[in-house]
Amino acid sequence: MLVDIWQQRCSEEYKARRHDHRSAYQRDRARVLHSAAFRRLQAKTQIHGVGSSDFYRTRLTHSLEAGQIGQGIHEQLGNKYPQHKRLLGPAPLIETLCLAHDLGHPPFGHGGETALHYMMRNHGGFEGNGQTFRIVTRLEPYTQSYGMNLARRTLLGLVKYPVTMSQVTHISEQPEVSSARDLRASDWHPAKALYNCDQDWIEWLLSNLTPSDRAKFTQAREIQGSHNKARYKSLDCSIMELADDIAYGIHDLEDAITLKMVNREQWSQAEQRLKQIPDEWLQANIEAVSQELFSNLPFVRKNAIGALVNYFITAIELVDDLPFEEVLLSHNAKLPTTAAAALKEFKVFVFDYVIRSHQVQTAEYKGQQMIMALFEAYESDPERLLPEEPRAQWLNSTQEDDKMRVIADWVSSLTDQSATRIYHELFA
Repeated sequence: MLVDIWQQRCSEEYKARRHDHRSAYQRDRARVLHSAAFRRLQAKTQIHGVGSSDFYRTRLTHSLEAGQIGQGIHEQLGNKYPQHKRLLGPAPLIETLCLAHDLGHPPFGHGGETALHYMMRNHGGFEGNGQTFRIVTRLEPYTQSYGMNLARRTLLGLVKYPVTMSQVTHISEQPEVSSARDLRASDWHPAKALYNCDQDWIEWLLSNLTPSDRAKFTQAREIQGSHNKARYKSLDCSIMELADDIAYGIHDLEDAITLKMVNREQWSQAEQRLKQIPDEWLQANIEAVSQELFSNLPFVRKNAIGALVNYFITAIELVDDLPFEEVLLSHNAKLPTTAAAALKEFKVFVFDYVIRSHQVQTAEYKGQQMIMALFEAYESDPERLLPEEPRAQWLNSTQEDDKMRVIADWVSSLTDQSATRIYHELFA
C-alpha cells in the first residue's frame, strides 16, 4: 500500500511501451536524463566559469558525481541497516534525486540567482531549489501540463525546503537600488523555499500525509535577523543532500588544488582543526591524506579524494527519531557529530578560499550584471523581445506576477553561453 501511494503520479499515464519492465523510479531517472533542463547543466557554472578550462566541474559533472555518491550512500545504509532495505527503496530513486537536484540553478551560479531574486522581489522571489520543483512539475515538456510528471516519492525527495517563500522570507530593510551596479549580493540572498504560485503542486504532493504530519513537515524555524528556514526533509532528500555536500566539499576542493587556487600552506590551518576532531580515522590519516591532496602526481591526489569520499559515505547513519507517523519523514540519513564537523571544515575551506576568491566573485558579479540587464530588457518589451514560446505564455498570463514569472522562467533556463550571447546581441 505504501509503495502504491508513493509511486502515484499527478496525472495518470497510459503509455504503450512494449516489454517495458522498468520501475516508476527507473522511468523517472530516464525522464531527468533525457530532459533539456538536464542537458543545459553542461553549460552552467558550478564554481568556476564554464569554458575557461576543460577541467572545471560544471553543474552537470557535479550532478553526475553526486549521483554516484548518492548510490554509494544508499548501498552502505542498506548493508548497515538490512532491516530497513525496503524503507530505503531502490537505488535509481536516489540517483534520480541527485541528478535532478540542480536543474533549477540559473546561469552564473549564485550571481544569477541573486539577480533573478532581486528582479522578482515583488513577484514571489526566485530561488534555485524552488525553480527545480517548478521545472519538474510544470516547465519540462515531457507532458502537456504536468512537467516530467514524476512519482510522488521522487518529488518529495527533491523538496529540500518544504515551506513557501511567504513563510520564510524575512521582511527587512533591503535597500532598493538605482541601477544593477549598486546591487549588493549580500543584501538579496533569497530564502530557501518553494514558490507560493506552485501551491497546487505542494497540496498534491503532501495530500496523503496525516494533518499532523503535514503541519509539522511544513513548519519553519525562526532565524534572528535572517530568513527563516525549513525544519525537516524526507529520508530520500537527506541522502541526496549528503551526497551534494560531499561532492561540493571534496570534489570542488580537488578542482581548486589542481588549478592551484589553493596551496598546502593555506590548507594547514584546516588540517590542524581536523586533527583536533575526536575521530579515530581522521586522527590516524588526515596528515597523510593532506600530503597526498597536494601531491604533484594526479593519481596520488585521486587516492586522497577517494579516501575522503569513502570516509564520509561509510560514516553516515540512519536515525529514526523525527516526530512523524510517516516513515519516510521519521527517518533521516545523518553524519555523526565528528564526521559532520569534518565535512563542515572542508565546506568552509572551499567557501573561504574558492567561492570568495577574487576570481570567482568577479565572474559572479559579471554574471549578475548580465542577468539583471537581460531581465530588464525582456520586462521592458516582452512581446517584442521574448522568443515565441515564452512570449505565448506571457500573453496567456493575466496576472502581473504570472507574467513576471514567465520572464524569470525563461532567463533562468539560459546557459552561461546563451545568456552571454543574447546580452551581446542586445547591448554590444
